[in-house]
Amino acid sequence: MTSWQEFADEAPELAAEVKRRFDAHGHKTMATVRSDGSPRISGTEVEFRDGQIWLGSMSGALKARDLQRDPRVAIHSASEDPAVWSGDAKVAGRAVEVEHDEPHHLFRIELSEAVSVRLPASREHLIIESWHEGRGVTRTERA
Repeated sequence: MTSWQEFADEAPELAAEVKRRFDAHGHKTMATVRSDGSPRISGTEVEFRDGQIWLGSMSGALKARDLQRDPRVAIHSASEDPAVWSGDAKVAGRAVEVEHDEPHHLFRIELSEAVSVRLPASREHLIIESWHEGRGVTRTERA
């Protein structure tokens, strides 16, 4: 898995766009895997600090238990209403719990994927840029 800094070094323009989308709103949506294998969607916040993406959770929260059992995670930046939507971003990978002296959970996200979906100024098509660990960056345009 790849740290945020390693990804940013490999794909600086895409990393800047993904971070810009994540920084635009405080609240994000994350997906984890429940004990029965079904998906769980939860609200969360993330922080980009020290070359990493950090995710916190209240002590004992279901999303934290999900990540302790199965570290696979996907996080989506907030999105605007369609009339004003200009784009959003997603990251996926593995959450690694970090021990610390606070009464809550702290996870570092190791990336396997980062995606930016946006509209150009003309709003005539989608621009999808994605990075996958080991494959690098690809760009697709859809009308």
